[in-house]
Amino acid sequence: MIKREISDIVKEMAGYYPVVTVMGPRQSGKTTLVKALFPKHAYFNLESSHVRDSALADPMAFIASAPSGMILDEIQKAPQLLEFIQVMVDNNSGNGRFIITGSHQPELAQAISESLAGRTGIAELLPLSANELASAGFNTSKRNDMIFTGSMPRIYNSNIPPTRFYADYFRTYIERDVRKILNVTDIDRFELFIKLLAGRVGQLINRQALAADVGVSDKTIANWISVLRASYIIFPLKPYYRNFGKRQTKAPKIYFFETGLVSYLLGIRTSEMVATHPLVGNLFENLVVSEEIKHRFNKGKESDVYFYRNSSGSIEIDMIVEDDGKIHPLEIKSSSTFSDSMCKGLRTFANICPEAERGRVIYSGETMPIAANFADTSVWCI
Repeated sequence: MIKREISDIVKEMAGYYPVVTVMGPRQSGKTTLVKALFPKHAYFNLESSHVRDSALADPMAFIASAPSGMILDEIQKAPQLLEFIQVMVDNNSGNGRFIITGSHQPELAQAISESLAGRTGIAELLPLSANELASAGFNTSKRNDMIFTGSMPRIYNSNIPPTRFYADYFRTYIERDVRKILNVTDIDRFELFIKLLAGRVGQLINRQALAADVGVSDKTIANWISVLRASYIIFPLKPYYRNFGKRQTKAPKIYFFETGLVSYLLGIRTSEMVATHPLVGNLFENLVVSEEIKHRFNKGKESDVYFYRNSSGSIEIDMIVEDDGKIHPLEIKSSSTFSDSMCKGLRTFANICPEAERGRVIYSGETMPIAANFADTSVWCI
């Protein structure tokens, strides 16, 4: 098992709360993590109809059946159990007794807000970070390999070819789970939508343009995007909210949690194809931004990651990280050769936000490993 950086946060939460909730995308390693961290807890997989039916037949008896602790995997399959867990924990069941996991945030978030508010710590487990892979002995120095392969644990644990894995992942999880939630009847339109979304990775999202291209309403596109977000397939990068005295763009950029999935959706079938793909810069940007999000979640921090762009597009900063009240602007460049021109936007941003920390450039040169944290980058600007 590859050691997960979030382990300490999850164990810490178990000392604070009677319930610990671990959320994240399918196949990100939630089950493996909680089983390893809580080996004495009884394990129940609610994906199993037999387990689910047994639990729902007599919820209180089921919840009380493991006094030393229980793991309830994929709790969104039986959210009714949460109200019975609430009753149990309110009767002083002790901290860390219930460990629950879930892949679909919509159902889980609603159920938690209704039943477990103030009773659970919430951790978000994303696919493997570059640091986790490097610590396990995998080579993370090759940009194109990282983008193409992605970071799903099963690829590394079972040596599955990335194209094979993501083809199955797309069919099995995205089409099955997401389409079920959305009740999509036109499979072709939905598949076209998600592939067009992949083609817009790292760009400002324009729902009207997507709607026109797919042939559905703007409302439908908004609904589809919302569910993909809630299912940990994509995430928005919001524009930095400060008022610098000039008009700023208000639309978010869209990224995927998995660069391997984006590569598959774009028709990239080998790591060599990444280098010549028109979106190689966007893919590298996606890789770096998602690494920063993973780093922060693994440390139990809020995301607090943004981008900046004025309304004309003449000034743009790829990533802005707020940490301990400090503003850290970063430029992300896929070039393997550093150029001083990469610092142009950072210098301009320094003029409109003088309180920001010194800007930095993350580029894919061999002298700089892909960093999960801006503090590890090696090129300083300004």
